[in-house]
Amino acid sequence: MYFCTKLLNSKLMKNILVPVGSTKSGINNLKYALNFASMNGGKVFLMSVYKDSMKIEDIAKVNEFWKNEKEQQLKDVIKAVNTKGVEIAIQAIKGDPFDEILKTYKKENIDLVILSPQSVEIDDRIYLGEITGKIVKQTEIPLLIVPDNFLFRKFESILLAFKTGRFTKENMLDPLKYMKDVFNSEINLLQVITPETTEEHLVIDEELLALKTSLKTTKNATTFQGVLEHFQSAKPDMLCVVRRKRGFFKKLWEKNSVMKRDFHTSIPLLILSGKL
Repeated sequence: MYFCTKLLNSKLMKNILVPVGSTKSGINNLKYALNFASMNGGKVFLMSVYKDSMKIEDIAKVNEFWKNEKEQQLKDVIKAVNTKGVEIAIQAIKGDPFDEILKTYKKENIDLVILSPQSVEIDDRIYLGEITGKIVKQTEIPLLIVPDNFLFRKFESILLAFKTGRFTKENMLDPLKYMKDVFNSEINLLQVITPETTEEHLVIDEELLALKTSLKTTKNATTFQGVLEHFQSAKPDMLCVVRRKRGFFKKLWEKNSVMKRDFHTSIPLLILSGKL
């Protein structure tokens, strides 16, 4: 086993939510969730959302059809994996995917949501689809975005890119601490100094410094450009960024979807829960 069996320094990821768009991506993301949950007795919530029928005369019949279809999809996803003895709760819900994911996150005290870059609207030009992009940009939910067909593996090296080293939100670093404890990962910090950087921004929290394997500073126009410049040399297994409205996603904020020409990554992306 490559992961540690005693998670002494981090909060456990006890409740993990996996929204399912396509069956294929749902299977891959569920495997991630089960691997995490099996390490600490966690629980996985597997959900699929369907929208209301637009035809009033058939609304009850159509909604029942889609509820049954989505429930069967979730069962098929579970059948395709080794559940490792982990408790899995399934729910097929009528509503808006964004709203229902947010409701479940709050109701079930979710620690981490595992998503695909795109749900069902597959477009080769796009990195983040409308639903995933909206969750990234309009919520404070901790997210792990897993590329299609990216098999679960040890994260030997995690690159955390940031501009401001002060983190005011409590427990924001918990998912990163968890990854470090589970995989004994190297945490390589990249602080990007931009034209907007102040002396206050340069101060890094002791909590973050305690996690680091290395620290590098770079001067770039944006945090986004700093990541692009150093990504190849760092060769991380996971990229980690902080969700701030004036931070990494500033350039990408105009629309919910994110085009690949603006940003994409072929490795898992961990998004920490910074304040918007």
